[in-house]
Amino acid sequence: MTDSLQMRALIVESANAPFHLAAIDRPAPGAGQVLVRIAASGVNPLDIKIRAGQASHARQPLPAVLGMDLAGIVEAVGEGVCDWKPGDEVYAMATGIGGAQGSLADYAVVDARLLARKPSNLSMREAAGLPLVLITAWEGLVDRARVRAGQKVLIHGGAGGVGHVAVQIARSFGAEVFATGSARSQGVIESLGATFIDYRKSSVEDYVGEHTGGVGFDIVYDTVGGETLDASFRAARVYHGHVVSCLGWGQHSLAPLSFRGASYSGVFTLLPLLTGQGRERHGEILREAARLIEAGELKPIVDPRRFTLSTVEAAHELLKSGAAQGRLVIEI
Repeated sequence: MTDSLQMRALIVESANAPFHLAAIDRPAPGAGQVLVRIAASGVNPLDIKIRAGQASHARQPLPAVLGMDLAGIVEAVGEGVCDWKPGDEVYAMATGIGGAQGSLADYAVVDARLLARKPSNLSMREAAGLPLVLITAWEGLVDRARVRAGQKVLIHGGAGGVGHVAVQIARSFGAEVFATGSARSQGVIESLGATFIDYRKSSVEDYVGEHTGGVGFDIVYDTVGGETLDASFRAARVYHGHVVSCLGWGQHSLAPLSFRGASYSGVFTLLPLLTGQGRERHGEILREAARLIEAGELKPIVDPRRFTLSTVEAAHELLKSGAAQGRLVIEI
């Protein structure tokens, strides 16, 4: 299907169109760039929205090759790249938005600053499921809220993509972690070492009273948005609480937060890729997190079902159905 100057890539021509496997020109790395031979590509809810034409904030016009997360092997490096060489195993959130070719292809050109060495104890498939959710969780908990030992941390949606990583990061920093979810997610949340809170059965006032004596949580990370962000404002600790959200896109009253003297941070993980500012921080986060991964303190939950370029449609349908049992990954 391809010659030495071409590669396979899955293209979505228009909103809600099927994937089309095509042979396209293989890119070449420019100054500061790395050509990565992709082994696996993570599937994210944002990919679904881009494909549906419902994610203008991602600035990824169609037709396009989708896929933001990748794991693979360095094939070649561009001028000025000194930290990488052919054969290095890497992972990154580096493609598929802002007009960049995505990772549902044999190769992609990547800004060298966005790359990190793949943790040695993760397979390519496991590593490809991590970058977006890991960076999002880390930016909120570590960079914004400065999580530390002795704090009480509440993660809303603790069994979700960002949530299950956030629980593990907070625990690795020595925090006592609580996480909300439905009854079916209790086993996952407790297996991660967090105290489970059934959000359908407990009011904010109930679980704040039970677990903090009514004072509130030091950090509340909202990974759900909507009414859950409003609930987060009421769960924050008086004076010193910090609410973080990666889905704070609606209209919300800050009064409950203000009356508690607490603070708020929004996380927009795509910003460095869209603006070019702070890109090196993404690579730094992945490198710092790799140490936790290799120490056994952080591990992605990956759905056991396996997908390839020929079955990407099934992966997208599974994600949309809400029946995925962890991160979904396409093996290239």
